[in-house]
Amino acid sequence: MTIRGVLALRKRQVLILFVLLGLSEAGPNSVHYSVAEETEIGSFVANLVRDLGLGVEELSSREARVVSDDNEKHLHLNLLTGDLLLNKRLDREELCGSTEPCVLHFQLVLQNPLQFFWAELHIKDINDHSPTFLDKEILLKISESATTGTTFLMESAQDLDIGSNSLQNYTISPNSHFYIKIQDSGYGKIYPELVLDRELDHEEEPELRLILIALDGGSPPRSGTTLVLIKVLDINDNAPEFPQKLYEAQILEDTPIGSWIITITAKDLDAGYYGKISYMFFHASEDIRKTFEINPTSGEVHLRSSLDFEVIQSYIINIQATDGGGLSEKCTLLITVIDINDNAPEVTMSSITKIIPENASETLVALFSVRDQDTGENGRTVCSIQDDLPFLLKPTFKNFFTVVSEKALDREVRAEYNITITVTDMGTPRLKTECNITVLVSDVNDNAPAFTQTSYTLFVRENNSPALHIGSVSATDRDAGANAQVTYSLLPPQDPQLPLASLVSINADNGQLFALRALDYEALRVLEFGVGAVDRGSPALSSQALVRVLVLDANDNSPFVLYPLQNGSAPCTELVPRAAEPGYLVSKVVAVDGDSGQNAWLSYQLLKATEPGLFSVWAHNGEVRTARLLSERDAAKHRLLVLVKDNGEPPLSASVTLHVLLVDGFSQPYLPLPEAAADAAQADPLTVYLVIALASVSSLFLFSVLAFIAVRLCRRNGAAWVGGCSVAEGHFSGHLVDVGGTGTLSQIYQSEVRLMGGTGTDEFKFLKPIIPNLSVHDTDRNIEESENFRNSFGFNIQ
Repeated sequence: MTIRGVLALRKRQVLILFVLLGLSEAGPNSVHYSVAEETEIGSFVANLVRDLGLGVEELSSREARVVSDDNEKHLHLNLLTGDLLLNKRLDREELCGSTEPCVLHFQLVLQNPLQFFWAELHIKDINDHSPTFLDKEILLKISESATTGTTFLMESAQDLDIGSNSLQNYTISPNSHFYIKIQDSGYGKIYPELVLDRELDHEEEPELRLILIALDGGSPPRSGTTLVLIKVLDINDNAPEFPQKLYEAQILEDTPIGSWIITITAKDLDAGYYGKISYMFFHASEDIRKTFEINPTSGEVHLRSSLDFEVIQSYIINIQATDGGGLSEKCTLLITVIDINDNAPEVTMSSITKIIPENASETLVALFSVRDQDTGENGRTVCSIQDDLPFLLKPTFKNFFTVVSEKALDREVRAEYNITITVTDMGTPRLKTECNITVLVSDVNDNAPAFTQTSYTLFVRENNSPALHIGSVSATDRDAGANAQVTYSLLPPQDPQLPLASLVSINADNGQLFALRALDYEALRVLEFGVGAVDRGSPALSSQALVRVLVLDANDNSPFVLYPLQNGSAPCTELVPRAAEPGYLVSKVVAVDGDSGQNAWLSYQLLKATEPGLFSVWAHNGEVRTARLLSERDAAKHRLLVLVKDNGEPPLSASVTLHVLLVDGFSQPYLPLPEAAADAAQADPLTVYLVIALASVSSLFLFSVLAFIAVRLCRRNGAAWVGGCSVAEGHFSGHLVDVGGTGTLSQIYQSEVRLMGGTGTDEFKFLKPIIPNLSVHDTDRNIEESENFRNSFGFNIQ
């Protein structure tokens, strides 16, 4: 057997198993094609679309590819036509050696959805190799005593072709002593034997030179030659003998070079030179001669080069023993290579999807095949991926596997996955191969913007400058890219009459809020509106939050005196009897402040008096009382200047002038000092009303106080009810006026009041109240306060 033939036989032993497995799984859908070896690259093989009943458009849409069992790209699939073309020149001898038929197995893989078609490509032999002899010369030593018909073994020629193109015959150059006899080796090979046809005569012809010709069966035939040198020896009547015809040895494939394998010995009954035996490989291929060597004297066989079980699993070696007389005998040595686990599993990726959308489920991530060139447990593999990943590893067809997503992924939870495909064989020690795949999860717009707060409370002082930044709102979106880009806007107000667009604005990019004009605490204390955040995804998602702007008060309103009236008409004069005791209540200055908090806290101070020391003003309530006993020496007329000041920063003030007339014989209950205030309240209801008015800044409450003052004025002037007593208009005309010269507008109220009895009673009722339009935020509160006031004091409002 030739060197290449034995090598090919070893390869085919492994491939035959895969061929059989492939045929068993191919089923009736497998197709067969053939092509001659050495055919030009790009040559047409077949049209797979027609043969498999597919549509041409399916090849591209389903990502078709041709995969060979040996992972070599022998073939090319034209996706536009479905033609299967040769991708390289195919050398049958290189692919299959002496194996016949020479079959290349491949699959057509359609990825989406996944489908396999099994096919075979038969490679036909052509006569592209001539028979060759490894030795340029064959030396034969033949005794002159050899009888006719004696046969002599000769080295055979090698022909890599098969069938009729392989070695078919041997001939020898014309001569009178020998002819060629063809023998079958039993392994499908023939070898020549030289047959003695006429006895030799050493003395007549000690040496003969013949040409041995090897012929193949090709058309035209090819041939090869070698020189046969025959040396005629003296008589040697005993040939060497082997104790057995077949020797067997096993050797691990990782055995070191130079290691001893086996010793082959033969015996020769002759003595002397004719009994001296030499050993040599006979009919040995080139691979055998490169891999092993035999000591010609001792017959020891040693390893000459490294072994590889995956290439050749066994070697059949013919060994010839020749004595000094030229007689020879042969035996056969079978060396079996034992596999070790020296090959890690191989992973071949056919398809990888690196980016998958987060809302997709059961998405194909990778398609790959696995093989291990070892055998038995060494070649059995286990494939796995990490357990903590949302992906599944599935076997598909033969040695193919897929990695698919187990469920829909969430990019906001995890945007990248590193998948490690681990393939481990079952050998000892176990070998493994890892392949890493990085999968990116692409974003879809599945998250609406989320505000950092459901509601925002912002504070700004009134009288602000226009375009003042008053605060910000912020929303984040867990998506990415345009899906996470947030745009802010003001939502339409619930009250369509609220001019929101003229009050505030929002920066659409960063959510900053700005006041477009100066705000007035006295006109608008609270501004509520909605803010929307929308992303730029498709479709867009949005959310909203409530913004509550609290306008902070500034001390921009001076105190306003309600009583006594300072309207430029005839002054109201308070009458005080000369018999009044110290502490007698002369009058009460009633003032209010449009601001709030400490900006509206008022204090009173007597700045100037006609007669100092005669009157005093209480700082906390504005009551004007006598400071001592009056006498006949005191002047009858007095003029008092009272300052009203708020507690703001800086403080604002107003002044009022009181006119007091001392009279004789005028009797009027007097109010006691503060320690008897409770009893005095029952005696003079006006004091109670004035104190209440001082403590309240409610618009309706102040309206009521004005009514009390009007009643008081009527009573003090002694007016009887004829046509009613009405409060003079002046600043109370129902119009917006500027009080204190500060530029702040205050709302003034006007009403007519009517006494219910004579001048000695305190009952009265309101007639025709003139109530201006109230702000949106104050209406309900003011109505409630007016109702409470009416219920508490028995007022009837008409």
